[in-house]
Amino acid sequence: MDGVATERGAGSIASEAGRDGGFGDQPGGGRRELALILMLASVQFTSIVDFMLVMPLGPQLERVLGLSPHQFGRIVSSYTIAAGVAGFVASFLMDRYGRKAAFLTLYAGFLLGTLLCGLAWNYPTLLAARVATGVFGGILGGLALAIVGDVVPEHRRGWATGVLMTAFALASALGVPVGLKLGTDHGWQTPFLVLAALGTPVFFVAMAVLPPLRGHVARVEGVSLIRRLVDMFGHSDHIPAFLLTVGLMFGGFTVFPYISVYLVANAGLREEQLFWIYMVGGLLTLFGMPAIGRAADRFGKLRVFRLMSLCTMVMLLVVTNLGPMPLWIVAAVFGVMMLVSSSRSVPAMAMITSSVEASRRGGFMSANSAVQHLAAGVAADVGGRMLANGPRGTILHFDRVGWLAAASTVLCLWLAGRLRAARRVPAVVAVQRPPSR
Repeated sequence: MDGVATERGAGSIASEAGRDGGFGDQPGGGRRELALILMLASVQFTSIVDFMLVMPLGPQLERVLGLSPHQFGRIVSSYTIAAGVAGFVASFLMDRYGRKAAFLTLYAGFLLGTLLCGLAWNYPTLLAARVATGVFGGILGGLALAIVGDVVPEHRRGWATGVLMTAFALASALGVPVGLKLGTDHGWQTPFLVLAALGTPVFFVAMAVLPPLRGHVARVEGVSLIRRLVDMFGHSDHIPAFLLTVGLMFGGFTVFPYISVYLVANAGLREEQLFWIYMVGGLLTLFGMPAIGRAADRFGKLRVFRLMSLCTMVMLLVVTNLGPMPLWIVAAVFGVMMLVSSSRSVPAMAMITSSVEASRRGGFMSANSAVQHLAAGVAADVGGRMLANGPRGTILHFDRVGWLAAASTVLCLWLAGRLRAARRVPAVVAVQRPPSR
C-alpha cells in the first residue's frame, strides 16, 4: 500500500481545524482557544446590545424624531427582516470562503452600520442604518457558532456554546441598562457611537486570534446554487434542526416582547421597577448558563435540554398568569424563567451545531440564523395578535399566549430527539513508502 487511511477524530480540535490553522494540541492551544471564545463572546455582546437597545429607546425616538408607532415598528422590524434575508443568501455563499475572512468582513460591516445609527438624524437615515446593521449583524451569531463547531472539540462544545450565549445575559443585565442610561442622559445616538467604539478593538483582536479555517472550502467548490439549495433545506439531518429552531422561537418570542407591558399592567409593577426585574434575570442567567453548558457536556446535551425545556414550560405558564405580586416574588419568577429559557438554548445550539457536517456548517448556521430571525418576528406578531386591551389598561389573553409557548416547547422535546450527530468524514493521509534497498 502507498498510503494508509486515518480517521479524523471529530472530538479533537485537530480534527476540525488542525489542517487549516486550528489550535489542535499544540503548546498554548488551550489559551488560544479561550481567547477565541472570549473574542466571539465580545462580538456577540456588541451585536445583541445593538439589537435589543432600540426597543427601550422607543419613547425617546418617537419624541425626538417625531416617529409614529407604525414607523417605530418598522425601525425595530427592519433589523430582523434584513438579518433573515441576509442569512438566507449567506447560507449559499458562506462555505465558499474561509471563516476568518467572512467573519472579519461581517463584523466590519456591522460596526459601520452601528456607527451610521449613531450618526442618523431622521427616520429615513435611521431606517437605512438599521437595515445595514441587520444585514451584517444578523449573520454574525450563526457564523460564530460555526467557528465554535470547527475549532472546539465535541466534549467541550457545550461549555463553549454556553460562554458565547452568556453574552445575551450580559447584554440584558448590563449592556441594555447602561445603553439606556447613556441615551437618556446624552441623546439616543450616544449608545450606538459607544458600541461602535467598543467594537473596534475587538475587531483587531479577531484579526489576531482567528485561524484561517479554510478546510471546508475545497469540499463545496463546484457545487451549483440549486444543488446547495436542495441540500440545505432538503437534507434529512437539517430539517429537524430548522424545525427545532422555529419551535424554540415560538416557545419564547410569543411571550418575551410583552412581559414588561404585562408586568406593569397586570402584576402591579411600576415602570422604574423593571430595571431590577431585568437585572435579576440577567445576573441569574449570567452565572447559570455556563454551569448549564458544563452540565450538558457531563450528563448529555439532550437530557439537559429536555430538563430545561420542561422547567421553561412551567415558568412560562406561571409568568403569563401572574396577578398583583410583591416585587421580590415577580423578580424571582421572572429571573428563574429567564434562566431556564436561556439555558435550554445552550444544549440546543450545541446539538444543532453537531448535527451538521463541517463542510456545510457555515452555510447551515447562516441559514439557521435566517430561520431564527424570521421565526422570532412571526412569533412576536402572533403573540401580539392574540392579546387585547382590558379594563383599566390591563392586558387580556396573555395566558393563552403562554399555552401556545408551552405547546411549542413540548414540540421541541420531540424534535430534539430527532437530531443526529453528523457523520465523521474520513481523511486519507498519504504516507510515503520508504525507498527500496
